[in-house]
Amino acid sequence: MKRLAYLLAIAPLAALAGGSNYGITPGAHPNLAGKVSEWPVPTPRFARDPAPAPDGSIYIAVMSGNKVARFDPKTNSFKEWDLPSGHRPHGVLVDKNSIVWTTGNGNGTIGRLDPRSGEIKEFKTPSGGGGPHTLVITDDGGTIWFTLQSGNKVASLDTKTGAIKEYPSSGGPYGIALDKAGNVWFCRMGDNKLGKLDPRTGQMSEVDMGPRSRPRRVATAPDGVLWVTLYGNGKLAKLDPKAMKVVKEYQLPAGDAGPYAVTVDGGGMVWVNEINTDTVVRFDPKTEQMRVVQLPSSNVGIRKMVTDASGRLWYMGSHNGRLGVVE
Repeated sequence: MKRLAYLLAIAPLAALAGGSNYGITPGAHPNLAGKVSEWPVPTPRFARDPAPAPDGSIYIAVMSGNKVARFDPKTNSFKEWDLPSGHRPHGVLVDKNSIVWTTGNGNGTIGRLDPRSGEIKEFKTPSGGGGPHTLVITDDGGTIWFTLQSGNKVASLDTKTGAIKEYPSSGGPYGIALDKAGNVWFCRMGDNKLGKLDPRTGQMSEVDMGPRSRPRRVATAPDGVLWVTLYGNGKLAKLDPKAMKVVKEYQLPAGDAGPYAVTVDGGGMVWVNEINTDTVVRFDPKTEQMRVVQLPSSNVGIRKMVTDASGRLWYMGSHNGRLGVVE
């Protein structure tokens, strides 16, 4: 069963391509109609973090249910896979070969699921824990980068060998993105900073995001700009990765309502949510105008959003157990 809602315009938008570091190049949707559809997931036990696959299906990490779910938009049907005991998937992505990768937040592993055979492998982090959190993949699919929130590290996994290398940091590394030069950017929410790792040299640097900013997630736009949600002060930040500085901050419509997920579509439009509201916001960087999408259900709890190859926005309500799409 699906439910529908429509756009509420704060200001008019002009329609405006990007890499989400999620295996699928996001498309643009210039003629957004504003229709929202939602479907209840089979196991709504803190389902979170959706990811598009090459065939257009959407995979979901079901953290407390210890599963990965797949949604087929053509048939509106779900399929689930049980993961090894204690895995507790936090993040999920699907590579260009349709292999599903997960962060095993509960047992300090990275999981690999082949949905065609059902084969599941786990790769243990060197520290044996650390709370693997959010993951992204390089354009060539050879390396997965991920944060270890409780371990205060970022790490890389070689997708061919399963070898993992860790880099110490601080501040509870959370959201992560790759810039156009291949540098790894990650949110150090506890330090009010954005960290940067040069994978060629191993050198770390940082950008101070300001007192009580609590940067949560970060996304790379087609033009190379980084967009960061500031969970602590209700703002969306625009960051120039070459200059290593915040260019501008934008107050979001609901004020101090916990900006959380952020993604950028192929046309450069920025999508962001405020987790204490049942809305998502579409921001046009060219006009600096925002449009709010009212979601059809309440107590949604979006923690991750992604744009698929068609430019549609997918979100997962971790509180209400409903997968949604805006198109």
